[in-house]
Amino acid sequence: MPTAMRWLPILSLTGLVCAVAFSDKWLVKFTDAAAKAGLPAVNISGSTTNKKYILEMNGSGLAFIDYNRDGYVDVFVVNGTRLEPSGEATRSTSHLYRNNRDGTFTDVTRDAGLDYSGWGQGACVGDFDNDGYDDLFVTYYGKNRFYHNNGNGTFTEIAEHAGVAGADGRWNSGCAFLDYDRDGKLDLFVANYVDLGLNFSNVPKPGSGEFCQYKGIPIACGPRGLPTAVNYLYHGNGDGTFTDVSEPSGIRKTEGHYALGVLTFDYDNDGWPDIYVACDSAASILYHNQHKGTFQDAGIASGLAYNEDGEAQAGMGVATLDYDHDGFLDVVKTNFSDDSPNVYHNNGDGTFSDQVFQAGLGRLRNLLGWGVIAADFDNDGWSDVLMVNGHLTPEIDSAKSDSSYRQPKLLYRNLRDGRFENVTSISGPALSTPHSSRGAATADLLNDGRLAILSNELHERPSLLIPEGPAANHWLGVQLIGAKSNRDGIGARVEIQSGALRQIDEVRSGGSYLSQSDLRLHFGLGAATRVDRMTVRWPSGAVDTLSAVPADRHIVIEEGTRSWRKPK
Repeated sequence: MPTAMRWLPILSLTGLVCAVAFSDKWLVKFTDAAAKAGLPAVNISGSTTNKKYILEMNGSGLAFIDYNRDGYVDVFVVNGTRLEPSGEATRSTSHLYRNNRDGTFTDVTRDAGLDYSGWGQGACVGDFDNDGYDDLFVTYYGKNRFYHNNGNGTFTEIAEHAGVAGADGRWNSGCAFLDYDRDGKLDLFVANYVDLGLNFSNVPKPGSGEFCQYKGIPIACGPRGLPTAVNYLYHGNGDGTFTDVSEPSGIRKTEGHYALGVLTFDYDNDGWPDIYVACDSAASILYHNQHKGTFQDAGIASGLAYNEDGEAQAGMGVATLDYDHDGFLDVVKTNFSDDSPNVYHNNGDGTFSDQVFQAGLGRLRNLLGWGVIAADFDNDGWSDVLMVNGHLTPEIDSAKSDSSYRQPKLLYRNLRDGRFENVTSISGPALSTPHSSRGAATADLLNDGRLAILSNELHERPSLLIPEGPAANHWLGVQLIGAKSNRDGIGARVEIQSGALRQIDEVRSGGSYLSQSDLRLHFGLGAATRVDRMTVRWPSGAVDTLSAVPADRHIVIEEGTRSWRKPK
C-alpha cells in the first residue's frame, strides 16, 4: 500500500507559492542498543535511595566527540560519585567509549587518561587551540577538569594551567565553548547552580523546611532556600590559557539564579553569538551580545525569562530550532513536573512568545523534563523535538500521585504548520520504557544519516537509541573547518535551500541538559536528492556559497574555499 502524501504550500524566494510533497507516515522506530553496543557502565549519583542532598538528584550529562579524528563520533558519559565509601572495588569514573564503526564501542577511559572520580555534572566540546583535535571540558561540583586532546588518543588535564578549574565547593553545571568576540579563538561559558560551599553543614535535612518536600514526601532541600550561585565567562587568550572576564563582560550583572542548561545561538540574526541559560526556580537569563566584549541580560525584555503567565519556572534543558522555517531560531526548554515545557517562538523583533500549548507540547504536565534535543529524526526537512524525563528520587513513588520516579521519553514530530504530534507510542518501545533520565544528545554514529539518541540514566547504564532500518528520506551532514574563524566553526550559521524548502542551523557547543551533541550539522532533505544552494556565514564575517551539493553523505567545508569535499 503506498505511503500517504500531503502537499504543503511554502513561500519560495520569488514569492510564489510552491507545493512540496511530504509523507504523512512516521517512519522512525528506535531500539535501545546500549548493551549490545558495549556501554555497560552504570551511572552513580550518590545513594540510590534516601538521597540527603540535591547534589545526588540532578544527575549528569554526556558528550559526543570525535576524539581521534577518524570521522566516527565517540561517546563520553559523565558520571558522579557517592558521598560515603560504598565498598565497591572500583571507583565511579566518567567513561570514554571509542566508536568501532560497526555499532559497537570500546571503553578507552584509562588509556585516554580520563580515569578520574568526582561529582561530574556536564560536558562540552571544542578545539580551543585550533590544532585539529577536539578538547573536552567537564564540569564538577568542585574543580572542573579540562582535557587537552594530545592528538594520539590521549588527553592531558590542564584546567589549573588554563585558568578554568574554578574552586572547591563551587557547583558548576552547564558549559559551552563559543567565540563571543569573533577573534578566532574559542572562549568558555560555565554556569553554576547552587553555592553549597566546601561542605553541606548549612543545608537543612530532608523534610525539614518549606523547600524540602514534594507532595508531603520528605526529600533533599533545594534549590530554593539555598544560596544562589554566579556564572563565569572565560576569554580565550590563544596561548593555552583563559582570562576570567565575568565582571567586565557583564555576566555578573545578573543575580539570584540557579543556572543549569546553557544554549548559545544568534537569536536576533546580527551575526554575534548570544547565551541563553535555563534557571531552576528563578528567571532564566538571555545574555545579549553587545558586539564589544560585553553582554546585557535581555531575558525579561525578550520574553525568555518567564512563561506566558509571567512566572519563573524550574528550567532544566534547552535546545534551539527554526521549527516554522521563518529564518529565526526558536527555543524549547524543559521544566519541573506539574508544569509545562516552553516552546518560545522567535518573533523576529528581539522578542519571543511562549507557544507551548499552540504547538501541542504542553499537555503532559506530570513529567519532569531534563535533556531536550531538536533534530530532524525522520529527515523530512523539519526539526522534531525529543525530551527525556525522570523524577528526583525513588521515594517520589510513595506519594501515589500522577508522577513517578521513572518516566518515558517523549518524541514530538514536527507537523510543518507550527504544531507537533506526540509520536512516542509509535516510535518503538525503547522510548516508552521508563527511566529516570538526565542528559541527552544526538549524533550520526555510523555516518548513514540515522540520528541516534544517547541518554544518561540515573543509576543505570545509558540508553543508546538507534533507528531501525535505513535512513528515512534524504539527508546531508556538514562539518565545518574554520580558517580565520575557530577551527570547529562554532557559531557559524548554515542556510540551505532544496527546492522551496529552506533551513537554518548553527554549529554549537553544549546545550540540552549539561550535554553535547555531534558538532556536525544534520539536515533532512525529504525527497530532494541535492541541496540547490548552501550559504555558510562564518564567525569571522566571511560568507561561502555553494551550489548543487548532492544528498546522502557527509561533507566537509573549509572556510574560504567555497567548495565541499569528502571527509578524510
